[in-house]
Amino acid sequence: MLKVYCYSRCTTCQKALKWLESKGVEYKVIDIKEENPDEKTLRKYYKMSGLPLKRFFNTSGMQYRELELAKKLPDMSEDAQFALLATDGMLVKRPLLVGKDFVLTGFKEAEWSEKLSV
Repeated sequence: MLKVYCYSRCTTCQKALKWLESKGVEYKVIDIKEENPDEKTLRKYYKMSGLPLKRFFNTSGMQYRELELAKKLPDMSEDAQFALLATDGMLVKRPLLVGKDFVLTGFKEAEWSEKLSV
């Protein structure tokens, strides 16, 4: 079953969940603020995604801006970036869609449609 890491007050997450429901797709919601993926899980998702690590950061979030990560990330090691992501679910790009053999960050309807074949 699909896992969708979401934040309940995030309008993009709400839109993604409504879209999944409209397509009849079964999924399990995980509150990213309460159950942030740990470093080992994030590393696994990163490998599955094939995306640059920067795509796992919520670049529009308050924490990202407050920590000035736009300036700091380019000089941070990959290990440091994973450790940072594991500290706070609000740093992680959401929704985070996890399937059997894929991971998508953010909600792009066309991309989700293609991956889920709906």
